[in-house]
Amino acid sequence: MLSSLRSFFSRDKKLSTSLQNLLGFKPKNLAVYKLALIHRSAGERLADGTLVSNERLEFLGDAVLSAIVAKYIFQRYPFENEGFLTETRSKVVSRKNLNGLARKLGLPDLVTKNSENNQTGSSLGGDALEALIGAIFMDRGFPSAEKFVLDRMIDNYIDLDKLLKDDANFKSKIIEWCQKEKKEFTFNIISGTADGHRPSFTIELLVEGKAIGVGTDRTKKRAEQAASKEACEALNIEV
Repeated sequence: MLSSLRSFFSRDKKLSTSLQNLLGFKPKNLAVYKLALIHRSAGERLADGTLVSNERLEFLGDAVLSAIVAKYIFQRYPFENEGFLTETRSKVVSRKNLNGLARKLGLPDLVTKNSENNQTGSSLGGDALEALIGAIFMDRGFPSAEKFVLDRMIDNYIDLDKLLKDDANFKSKIIEWCQKEKKEFTFNIISGTADGHRPSFTIELLVEGKAIGVGTDRTKKRAEQAASKEACEALNIEV
């Protein structure tokens, strides 16, 4: 009995130390962080059918993270339009990017999971990261969650300029596909203005004379990319 208690408290102390190193502060309510680190594959099913896992905290953390990133890019890019801000936020909070951030933070090693049933999947790290942000919000409020995202994630591991440049080149994918399928394509400017500090262009992509995609943005290049992205989705072209 005494040995079991020592082991239990030892595990808690070890987890608390690991979390303190990861978060930059000591957790007040360790239980909420424990919950954030229980993947659904290892969750316990209660008598009423409820699954005890990090999914609810993941839901909360997703909303908190989205708000923090939205505020950050809103302040960083004061003259960009809503479309650019939305697209940039999407790239920062994408599952691919969050999975990578979780690995860099060493988070997957802390997650309780059942790898034997093959349900963990590639999103385990990103899911846990969102759940962790939800736990921080519940434990210490929005300011602490914001500080963690900005200081531990964005400042340390996210190069926004690189993230924007590394975006998939939808236009090149469309051109490659049209050449392979021997189909004619053209980009037409539907409307555009270059006057003032807020230019706007709307461009449509025609394939064999049929409009497949339309995009609007501040530059012709971005508008073509937006139209190409829409066309890739319509034609089921992998990017």
